[in-house]
Amino acid sequence: PPLISIKNGTFYRHDPFSAPDAAANPPLFPGLNFELEANEGRKKKHWAVLGLSSRARTTLLQVLRGQHLVVPPTARSFPYLSTAEVAAKDPKLRDPLQAIQYVGFDAERGGLGGAATKGAYLSARYESHRDETDFSVLDYLRGNTELNASEELREHVSEQLLEQVLKDLNLLNLVDMPVANLSNGQTRRARIAKALLKKPELLVLDGPFMGLDPMSMESLSGLLGRLARTSSPRLMLSLNAQESVPAWITHFALATKNSKIAAMGPKTEVMEEGARQFHHYRNRRNMTNDLYNMNTAKLYLKRKAGGATTQALSKDGSPVLDLTKPQYGEPVVEMAGVKVQYGEKVVLGGWNEWEEGEERSGLYWEVRRGQRWGVFGPNGSGKTTLLSLITSDHPQTYSQPIKLFGRSRLPTAGQPGLSIFDLQRRIGHSSPEVHTYFPRHLSVRRVLESSFADTPMSKPYLTVDTDARITSALRWFRNELHPTLGLTQDQYLEKYRHINEFRRTQTNTEDWADALSFGDLNFSAQRVALFLRAIIHEPDLIILDEAFSGMDEHARDKCMLFLNYGETKTFRYMDQWYRLRPFGPGIEPSDLAALSRARIKGLKPEQALIAVAHNREEVPGCVREWLALPEAGTGQKPRTGRMDGAIHKDVRRW
Repeated sequence: PPLISIKNGTFYRHDPFSAPDAAANPPLFPGLNFELEANEGRKKKHWAVLGLSSRARTTLLQVLRGQHLVVPPTARSFPYLSTAEVAAKDPKLRDPLQAIQYVGFDAERGGLGGAATKGAYLSARYESHRDETDFSVLDYLRGNTELNASEELREHVSEQLLEQVLKDLNLLNLVDMPVANLSNGQTRRARIAKALLKKPELLVLDGPFMGLDPMSMESLSGLLGRLARTSSPRLMLSLNAQESVPAWITHFALATKNSKIAAMGPKTEVMEEGARQFHHYRNRRNMTNDLYNMNTAKLYLKRKAGGATTQALSKDGSPVLDLTKPQYGEPVVEMAGVKVQYGEKVVLGGWNEWEEGEERSGLYWEVRRGQRWGVFGPNGSGKTTLLSLITSDHPQTYSQPIKLFGRSRLPTAGQPGLSIFDLQRRIGHSSPEVHTYFPRHLSVRRVLESSFADTPMSKPYLTVDTDARITSALRWFRNELHPTLGLTQDQYLEKYRHINEFRRTQTNTEDWADALSFGDLNFSAQRVALFLRAIIHEPDLIILDEAFSGMDEHARDKCMLFLNYGETKTFRYMDQWYRLRPFGPGIEPSDLAALSRARIKGLKPEQALIAVAHNREEVPGCVREWLALPEAGTGQKPRTGRMDGAIHKDVRRW
């Protein structure tokens, strides 16, 4: 019998017969038909859910686990879980939520889950002091993450299975390490191990490759492939349409932004269908949005055509070829021999190099006003450590040879030290770590207002102008932050908005941002809010540490365009003859720019930018300087250079 059987089912978040507002409770995946066999023999099906919307992908995985209401009630069943075979294994597995384990890397935050395992604050992972609540990886896997927990409530894990899982996931040498110290890739392996110890029939992984470097991604993909081939357990992945799909995946389910299935079946058939629809509808307005944007379909057509058209600008409006002579200001970050180590272990700066006939050790690096830096390197190379020295989240900031805005953190002769509050006012920072620890109960407006405060919870220092800037940003990103109120993708495919329509929207005070909390946003919207928080107060230095990772494609591209041009430029999906642009939207002046009403105008020449990314698509096109850190412990020195244009348009720059 099948493990999951869905026959012509339509799903809802709330009871459709009692919900007062049908628009707030739209149908999810209407008329869905899906079946996953429990015992497939040799011809195993390995499924991946693809889509541009993280919310839609996660919703489909939740539907397959038994969540959300289904109409008719008999449309969804789990026949295999009712068999005697499953009861003999473990009676708990009769519950779909137990038999189908979900591990979310984008929809569920908090590292390994819960305050007990993620640490009390951002700097805790860099401190040598360890509290009683700094649980080890072994404690986490065994479920010992509560102080004085009752024996009856403890999770009882098979030691034989535990040893096998530790071996399979390469965690044997990490069992004594505090979970707060784990790297991104190590954390993922630990979360997968935790789910495997529950012996599920199906393991669902939501965004497993988000934020991983290519080497870590390849390693994790190979590991998951081995698990999938042995069906211990069966695996299902959720992937952004931009991500590389593992070769062992055999079937796709393409979820659209409005929670519908655009295509489903063997991966070759789905890709050909996507290319066919793209080709057939590229000059029409009613084209399926997700198929329109899918890279697989576009690349498929470009290969058949023998090439692609070239553009003078990148997707965020940056020049493809930039030969202008840069004009830079004074340094905002100066590092002269930085070397971070814990005992004998060097995590940053473990190299020697010759400069002007003199040998020197550690990292020498300078960031000046007007520079746009990209920092690259594999997971564990010290990128986050480097940025934590700049933001002062790392305690060694005070002892290292570092100057920020021309001053040391500690007082020197004739010069006071730089206070943490002054530093925070001059730096805008967005990162996965900030995301993990950010207060979930704050309203969306308060998230942006906290950029003008000493801490997220303290009172912001607002003026009429700053309040207007916040409202402008909320209005500009209303569709990405609160899709049910903002313009939809379909509306963007229509004619330009008339000036009268535009003026009517200006009367909207964006009250929704006061009622909607940060925790109620989907993952992509949360990343957008934190990005806006980092740039809205126009700081001297903007640090975007994987800030675009996990965003939906349209939201990411819009944020990058906003970083460069603010409200002055926008994407247009139609040409001057109101025809759909065949290869994506063009960049043109916005209505606000035409009326001289734009309050936010993008990066200023006196601002500096540092961006960290593992994916070429997540590097802002304005980045010109780059720093490539070597893998820790190799002794190799870092490499630096300058690009002559946007990184997106030339693979050699990557």
